[in-house]
Amino acid sequence: MSIPSLRARFRLANSFKRLRSDQRGAALIEFAFVVGPFMALLIAVLQTSLTYFAQQNLETTAEKSVRQLLTGAAQNSNMTQAQFKALVCTKLPAFMKCSNLIVDVQVASNFSSANIGVPTLTYDSNGNINNTWGYSPGVPGQITVARIMYIWDVSKGPLGFDLSTMSSGKRLLIATSVFKTEPYTS
Repeated sequence: MSIPSLRARFRLANSFKRLRSDQRGAALIEFAFVVGPFMALLIAVLQTSLTYFAQQNLETTAEKSVRQLLTGAAQNSNMTQAQFKALVCTKLPAFMKCSNLIVDVQVASNFSSANIGVPTLTYDSNGNINNTWGYSPGVPGQITVARIMYIWDVSKGPLGFDLSTMSSGKRLLIATSVFKTEPYTS
């Protein structure tokens, strides 16, 4: 162990000794005032980081999967929506569940009319999403919009911190790709 790390450990141990031996209790009260907000901030940073990490993984998954539509490989193999969703699922990281995945592929007449917005979700009486998602992969030269969505479970943090955008502590993560399908032969 290096000398600087030993010094740091010694200083930390000394700090805790002084805190314990302080008879007035002022340091303990000050620590109590600071520890709550500090822990809340730490939890908020952790939750935000995990959500960002999941979003980035979804973006990477979408990029890898949409390549099949871009090059015409999905169209040439007559891939259905269920088969494309299964393909996307194979590219998800292990910590993400396939049951939370939603795939929507639509054709647009031009880039400016491409629907890249957040979809309006509708729910049945049990609270399940009952939207009908399209799957129109397009033909060579056509503009396609692929939205890969994932329902991410988040938990509420202390002091009202909440990253959920949906009911019951869930957040809708969306990775959208808009592209012109490459010329391919069928």
